Amino acid sequence: MPRGLWPKAQVSTWLAVAAILIGPAAAAAQPAPDRVTFDDAVRRALGNNPDIAEAAQAILRAETLLQQARSVYRPTVNGNVTTTMLDSERGFSEFVTQPQTQTLLGGSVSYPVLAATRWAQRAQAEDQIRVARLSVGETRRQIALATGQAYLAVIAQQRQVDVNTRARENALAHVEYARARLQGGAGSRLNELRASQELETDEVFLENARLALHRAQEALGVLVAADAPVDAAGEPAFEVVAAPEDASWLAGRADVQLFTAQIAAADRIVRDSWRDWVPTATASFEPQLLAPSGLFSPSRTWRGFVALSVPIFDAGSRRIARRQREVAAQTARIQLTDVELRARADLRTAQASLQSTERGVSHARLAAQHAADVLRISDVAFRAGATTNIELIDAQRRARDADTAAVQAEDRVRQARLDLLVALGRFPQ
Repeated sequence: MPRGLWPKAQVSTWLAVAAILIGPAAAAAQPAPDRVTFDDAVRRALGNNPDIAEAAQAILRAETLLQQARSVYRPTVNGNVTTTMLDSERGFSEFVTQPQTQTLLGGSVSYPVLAATRWAQRAQAEDQIRVARLSVGETRRQIALATGQAYLAVIAQQRQVDVNTRARENALAHVEYARARLQGGAGSRLNELRASQELETDEVFLENARLALHRAQEALGVLVAADAPVDAAGEPAFEVVAAPEDASWLAGRADVQLFTAQIAAADRIVRDSWRDWVPTATASFEPQLLAPSGLFSPSRTWRGFVALSVPIFDAGSRRIARRQREVAAQTARIQLTDVELRARADLRTAQASLQSTERGVSHARLAAQHAADVLRISDVAFRAGATTNIELIDAQRRARDADTAAVQAEDRVRQARLDLLVALGRFPQ
C-alpha cells in the first residue's frame, strides 16, 4: 500500500477510537447539569414555576373584588369648594343679594341603606377567592405531573444512552478484532467492513440518544425554573396504593375540587338573582357653608334626604341575566361530570397499565438477558472460527434492540405508577 493511503474502514476505525478518547474530554469541558432527586424537582417546580405564580395572581384579583364588594357597608364622604366671581355685586337699594366674590364650602355623606344586589356581591366574591385558590391547586397538580413526566423522561434517556454506549463498545471491540485478524492474514476485508458499518450505525444511535437526553434535561430545567439543563439523580420510589372501593378518592383530586367549587359559586349567583328586583335606597346628608352670605342665602345650611329607586321596566334584562347565570351553573355541572368520568377512566387505565407493564418488563428483562447470552456465545464462536461475523453482528443488533425494549418497558412501569398516583389524587402530596 502506498505511504499515506489508508483504507476507508481503517480510517473509520481510528476515527471511532478518537471519538471515544476525545468525547469524555469534550464533555468535561462543559459544566455538568445540576442533579436533583424526583422530590426535589417537584418541589422546585411548585415553588419556582412561573405558571403557578401567574395562577396565584388570580387570588389577589379575587381579593380585590372582595374588598370592592365590602365597600357597600361603608359610607361615602365627598367635599367640594366653589368660588364664584361676578363683574359686580347684585342687589337692590342698600341690600346685597349676592356678593361679587362668594365661596361655597360643601360636603356630602351618603350610605346605601338598601342595596341587596351589592350585598350579595360580598359572598360571591368570597366564593371566587375559594375558586381561585383551588385553581392554583389544579395548576400545581398539572405542573407537578409535567415535572414528574419530564424527570422520568430524563431517566429513560439516561438508560438509552447506556444501552447505545455498550452497543458501541461491543462494535468497536469487533472492529479491532476484525482488523487484527486482517493484519495477521487470517481475516478478510469483508468482515472488517461489516464490523465498521455496525460501529458507525451504533455511533448514530448514541448521538441521537445523547441529543434526546439533553432535550429531556432542558425540558426538566424549564419546569423547575432553572436557566440550565437539569439531570435526574436517581429513580423515584413510587408507592403503589390500592384504590378505595367507594368513590371517596374523587374528592381528593384537585380538578374535582375546583369544578365543585365553581358549581357552588354559580349556584349562589343564581340564587341571588331575586335581589335584582329589590329597590335600592340611599340616605345622604349635605352640609354647606357660604361666605360671605347673601340676602337670601344663609351662611350655614344643610339638607338630608333618602333616595329610593324602584325598577319597573328594564326590557327583560334581569330575566336574561338570570338565564345566563343558570346556563353558567349548568355548564359547570356538565364539566364536573366530564371530569369525574375522565378521572374514573384514568384510574381504570392506570390500574390496567400498571398490571400490564409490570408483566411486560419481566419479559423484556429476560429477553435482554437472553440476547446478551447469545451475543457472548456468538462472539466466542466467531473468535473460534465456527461462524462468520454476520451472526455476531446480528447478535449485537438483537442485544441492542432487546436492551432498548427493556429500557422502554421500565419507563412504562414508572409512568404507570405515577399515573396511578395522579388518578387517585395522591400526587402531588
